[in-house]
Amino acid sequence: LLQEIMADAGKMSEIVSDCRSAFLSGKTRPLAWRMTQLKSLLKMLDENEAALCEALGKDLRKPKQECISLEIEYLRNDVRGCINNIESWIADYYVEKNIVTMMDTTLIHYDPLGVVLIMGAWNYPLQISLGPLAGAISAGNCVIIKPSELAPATSSIIASLLPRYLDKECFQVVEGGIAETTELLAERFDYILYTGSGHVGRIVREAANKHLTPVTLELGGKSPVYIDSSADMQITARRLLWAKFINLGQTCIAPDYVLCSKEVEGELVESLRSLIGEWYGNDPQKSPNLCRIVNKRNWDRVYNFLKSTKGKVEIGGEADSDDLYIAPTILTGVSEDEPVMQEEIFGPVLPILNVNSVGEAIEFINKREKPLSLYVFSTNKETQNAFKSQTSSGSMVVNDAVVHLSVETLPFGGVGASGMGAYHGKYTFTTFSHQKSVLVRDFSAIGEYLGETRYPPYQDWKIKRMGLLLKNRKIPECLSLIPYLACFFLGVGSTFLVKLLAQKFNLF
Repeated sequence: LLQEIMADAGKMSEIVSDCRSAFLSGKTRPLAWRMTQLKSLLKMLDENEAALCEALGKDLRKPKQECISLEIEYLRNDVRGCINNIESWIADYYVEKNIVTMMDTTLIHYDPLGVVLIMGAWNYPLQISLGPLAGAISAGNCVIIKPSELAPATSSIIASLLPRYLDKECFQVVEGGIAETTELLAERFDYILYTGSGHVGRIVREAANKHLTPVTLELGGKSPVYIDSSADMQITARRLLWAKFINLGQTCIAPDYVLCSKEVEGELVESLRSLIGEWYGNDPQKSPNLCRIVNKRNWDRVYNFLKSTKGKVEIGGEADSDDLYIAPTILTGVSEDEPVMQEEIFGPVLPILNVNSVGEAIEFINKREKPLSLYVFSTNKETQNAFKSQTSSGSMVVNDAVVHLSVETLPFGGVGASGMGAYHGKYTFTTFSHQKSVLVRDFSAIGEYLGETRYPPYQDWKIKRMGLLLKNRKIPECLSLIPYLACFFLGVGSTFLVKLLAQKFNLF
């Protein structure tokens, strides 16, 4: 056993070392190389759609539509966004200057970090493992991907396909369980992006701290839903039901529980009852539109919520451990101290709790850990603004749920216990980049005059002038043209001077 552990440790060190050597060679920095890798990644998704859907079906029995729209097409759009925008992303960003530096060039240059680790999750094993990859490529990094061992078919196909399409020296896939992950985390990375539970997230951060490695942690949490009487209940029920039961509730930003009045609850439950029958039939277990729980351990955890609840099972409640199936279930009369309200449900169970006002709902949410997302169904602008300004969550959606993940210009990330850092679209690029501050100065007399007060011997008048020049003030935009105007007038003056001298000495 010791020999196996030592062998795994040596293998991980070799993988990371090979990637670091490839990065230090400079091959990842040219725009052309990055663009080639992005186009190859898109080609991989296009040419292997059926095989990827098959793998997702084996792991979670995902319907084809969820495989394509929530995993493969999501990835395609992410890669397309990188291809369309990478040239503007990597361009130097010029920043404002003060009076002392107005003759200088000040900018932010985006440097690749180096060798980064992306740790995927089992619930969306393709999207979460490969979603951050396009941004990491755009930033010019080498990447090691660790897919979740709890989705073995998807992990296997990622490990099989990636070397066929991407640069083998710069992109590696590490498969395995806890032992392999532990050995991998012992290595030094330049960045780690992890998606999963808070428990493992703490382990990842502790390992990263040993090397002072920065991390992004996407950890989930109990994302609340507030519904008031102004909401269109039929549309609310449709949007809520879809967001909750895609992937059979195994979504980190899935609605976790509902807060509403008793009156709204009655109308909502009847709308949900009708929709569940319409979408999934009289026997939802036979529906081709529902996934399955990933494994027996997670099935037991979710089923225990049903067994221990003090509330009423309004809809669903059926379960089959052999099929890893739990029916779409709606609970009412749930108390806030029972197990189903103590941790993220991550399954097809939706508790409804009663509140009598917006203030009571906000107080209920704020007493708990900060969620990854928050959903408000209301047409009342004051209510919408109250939740926006008086609660803290990774994201917030009004009158829908989950769909904000489709907007690549919005960062996706948590706050507090729901995570740290963010990615998506350009935010993935900046996550995997170092924003290097650059100041470029020449040897001009004007620049030297503006900065000469810093030199000894120190005197009171120098302190006063330095304070005046360095004072933080809003500089009119027109002053930014001074260097260009100075060059222009210097050029014009030089022309006239040369012409004058030429006439005086009869050079022409």
